[in-house]
Amino acid sequence: MASQISQQYAFRAQKSLGLVGGTPNYEANQAFEQPEATARTYNYSPDGRLFAYALPTGVRIFYAESAEFLRELPIPNVVEFKFSPRGTYMSTWERPVKLEDGAQNKNLRVFSVSTGEELASFTQKSLDGWDLQYTMSESHAVRLVGHDVQVFHPAEWSKGVVDKLRVEGATNVSLSFGLNPSLAVFVAEKNGQPANIRIYSLLSLSSPPTCQKSAFRAEHAQFKWNDLGTQVLVLIRTDVDATNKSYYGETRLYLLSAAGNFDCLVSLPKEGPIHDFAWSPNSKEFSVVCGYTPTKTVIFDQRVKILHDFGTAPHNFIAYNPQGRLLALAGFGNMSGKLDIYDRRKLEKVTTIDAPNTTTCEWSPDGRFLLTATLSPRLRVDNGIKIWHCTGPLLHVHLVEELYQASWRPTPIDSVAPFPQVIPTAPAPSASVADNSAIVKPAASKPAGAYRPPGARGLATPSIFLREDEGGAVHSPSNGAATPPRQYNRSPAPGPNGNGNGHHPNGYRADRGRRHVPGAASPSPVRHAEGEKRGKKRKGKDDKKKAGSGAATPVVVEDGVAPPAALDLSGLQTLPAGENSEVPPTPGADGALDPVAKKLRNLNKKLKAIEELKEKAKRGERLEATQVKKMEGEAEIRQELASLAASP
Repeated sequence: MASQISQQYAFRAQKSLGLVGGTPNYEANQAFEQPEATARTYNYSPDGRLFAYALPTGVRIFYAESAEFLRELPIPNVVEFKFSPRGTYMSTWERPVKLEDGAQNKNLRVFSVSTGEELASFTQKSLDGWDLQYTMSESHAVRLVGHDVQVFHPAEWSKGVVDKLRVEGATNVSLSFGLNPSLAVFVAEKNGQPANIRIYSLLSLSSPPTCQKSAFRAEHAQFKWNDLGTQVLVLIRTDVDATNKSYYGETRLYLLSAAGNFDCLVSLPKEGPIHDFAWSPNSKEFSVVCGYTPTKTVIFDQRVKILHDFGTAPHNFIAYNPQGRLLALAGFGNMSGKLDIYDRRKLEKVTTIDAPNTTTCEWSPDGRFLLTATLSPRLRVDNGIKIWHCTGPLLHVHLVEELYQASWRPTPIDSVAPFPQVIPTAPAPSASVADNSAIVKPAASKPAGAYRPPGARGLATPSIFLREDEGGAVHSPSNGAATPPRQYNRSPAPGPNGNGNGHHPNGYRADRGRRHVPGAASPSPVRHAEGEKRGKKRKGKDDKKKAGSGAATPVVVEDGVAPPAALDLSGLQTLPAGENSEVPPTPGADGALDPVAKKLRNLNKKLKAIEELKEKAKRGERLEATQVKKMEGEAEIRQELASLAASP
């Protein structure tokens, strides 16, 4: 029965709010009264006895097990509320407003859950750290106001502040669990003074602190006490990393003992930020996920000695199950969503769960199940809840549009059946898994392959740009051998005409030291003709200058090669033209392009473009009107090409 109770979970969405039972049926509690308006938030009491949600008109409280309505607190505009550890009191926070006389309203109120009576009220401007902190027995409650830590007796709210601790510059306080509660206070660094962490005994605040630690480069602090309240982990953080290695600032972790007999900086095995850390429920060890990605996860004992190193992996989340037998390591957010479950006793991996797009992950009170959820507005797609067995199988899928909140119902550890010695097998999944199989198991993605710019991603990519494995032509050197190394011998070799235009034995052309690949076609004669034309122009200008000065024009031989005007082009011939091939232009008498050859080249270009348009049309691609008109002129172009070819 206890295990069945522990499986209840709650969810809150834009259009729905509900309580759902656990294994094996996962049925919604039909007795639960759905609100007529969208709920702003919900909370269970820490002992799991009560459930409440906030509406714009007030807060409604129910018994969690039976969903029976208990009472409503008519407090409008409640933004947040919380229960005390035993569910005796409820604190509510409203947005602060100024009264007509200019005073600030008392927006933090404390109510009795059993009677609905308002017991105390305070002014609390900030939502950060707004709630009072209670001891487990609810004998004391504390809150930080300015530089003062105020202490109350909840059984006697009318007496007001019964004790006070003044700490200059205090920005954060944390009350421990356990029978002998302690109070940790953080003072941020200011004006060159180092930050300070102090621990006091709650029952003797007037005494000096039992433990004290100073630290530089510390602007914020996060406290995590072990369940016994004997030691506390303090995560120190700065907004800016002095080494400029991390965008998220600099982090360090300290371990302090409430008794004052031990304190130290936790030496981490990998450089980088601290992503997550957690105490084991046995209060004798803790785990840390640290370092730049891929991160490293390690387990430390109470004296900060490494007990086990899990190696590097893309993790940024860690959580023990309530019994401390299993350990969940995962990479959420900007990581892939892989969730690894380890057996803490054997330090062996139990399974790996693929839970992409997870924004919240939580162990069930009996330690056998994991709840993962994709929440809005963090992610607005695939919103819903998934429940997994600790051995890996997916047991339940609950898709909810615009899901805001999801969590298990808390259950005290002594009310839950102990975790078995052998990890239990998974029960049969609910029908929801089969109903949502298409969503739960997306199709396997294809390999990304080589990157291509957007303009080259269509089906019409020319074959010349395709690799061999994509259907492109097989690449091989034209001479059937590997490409020879470059040669840099710039001495010319005599050509057949004795003019220095021959080929060097090592494959290097003698025409002004230009490199020539063996087997490749000879350079086009147009280049020589254009070079001859430019040489004539330069020579004419030089002759005019020399004539003006009365000096003779010398003939300059560069690297043993005559200038372009002295080249003999009589031996050059044009290549024969095919039907769809480009015809190399032939030089005219004055060195310009031959008009007929130029016309043939242009017509062949048009025919080639028409052939490409035909291929696109065969593939079913949509053509523009101008492209269709261009295809209709093919016959006219071929007729003109035939007439030019027939002319002498």
